Amino acid sequence: MFCVFCLPSSVVAERFRSTILMKIATASSRLGVVGGLWGAGRILSCRESARARTRGSMAPPMEPDLGLSSAGRVLSIQSHTVHGYVGNKAAVLPLQLLGFDVDPVNSVQFSNHTGYATVKGDVLDGEQLWALIEGLQANDLLHYTHLLTGYIGSVSFLETILRVVEKLRTVNPNLIYVCDPVMGDDGEFYVNPELVPVYREKVVSVATMLTPNHFEAEQLTGRRIETEAEALAACIDLHAAGPSKVVITSLSIDNMLTIVGSHVQSRGKSPEQFKIAVPKLHSYFTGTGDLMTALLLGWSHKFPDDLDKAAELAVSSLQAVLNNTIANRSKTGASPEPKPEQLELRLVQSVDDIRSPAARFPAVKL
Repeated sequence: MFCVFCLPSSVVAERFRSTILMKIATASSRLGVVGGLWGAGRILSCRESARARTRGSMAPPMEPDLGLSSAGRVLSIQSHTVHGYVGNKAAVLPLQLLGFDVDPVNSVQFSNHTGYATVKGDVLDGEQLWALIEGLQANDLLHYTHLLTGYIGSVSFLETILRVVEKLRTVNPNLIYVCDPVMGDDGEFYVNPELVPVYREKVVSVATMLTPNHFEAEQLTGRRIETEAEALAACIDLHAAGPSKVVITSLSIDNMLTIVGSHVQSRGKSPEQFKIAVPKLHSYFTGTGDLMTALLLGWSHKFPDDLDKAAELAVSSLQAVLNNTIANRSKTGASPEPKPEQLELRLVQSVDDIRSPAARFPAVKL
């Protein structure tokens, strides 16, 4: 054992360089990586090789990350749980699998989601959020391609989000802001209703993409939405307020779950609209909206002018995750009334379905 502080700097540097090169060579030989760069080669099992040959309708894989670049850099501001997959826990891994660098800020940090009997944790306030932004700015780290926001629990925090958008766009005027206006579901609020006018009057106008559920779309537009036509009209109202892309992520029609999307390619043009229908799954999951929005962000980056294609892939990934979750529940012998932990999203077990989904739910242009 030698002391690096007792050696000349040139010797230390040479020993360090030799050690690193030796480790890289050893790792490359063990893994069979071709090309000499970590990630430059791909190791496929027999099953994966067969799947790659027959993928056909599957999504093209995202570009491999060689440590030199990524699909983009996302600042994700939403909730976090120690256990389970909601908020950032549902969004960060999928975005990373799709090639993004993700910097998460946790608007709340809870032990688990609120479907459990007990919840413990802390809530971040607006001043604390701004302090984090100032720290990033001081180190020249505000270079983001995307901002993603989800659950926000107070008006003051949401007002600070507006400051964050403004700040990030001084660094990157082309910043894409994807807003999931988390307010409630099934006719009930789970945030203070005082957030609604802030979203409606201030946040919607600065968003690039908006992903409300059925209830949230009604709150943002003041419309009662009971038909597909009313959902499409709501999308047009939201376009007029600001965002060029709108996806209403859950509309219950004829015992099917319908996703309605709308994209204005350029000002003055009529929106391109579509719907995707999927069968209802008779289970209650948490984190699905957070996951859906993250997937929409990821695939919209890959297909910026083809929102229906991005939505097809996002929906297909989400449905695969839910089916994997249900299958796992069946294996554990769940009772007719499953416990919350039995319906936690099986993200880790669904990485292939997230990275390269088979497009099983086609978008129908309207």
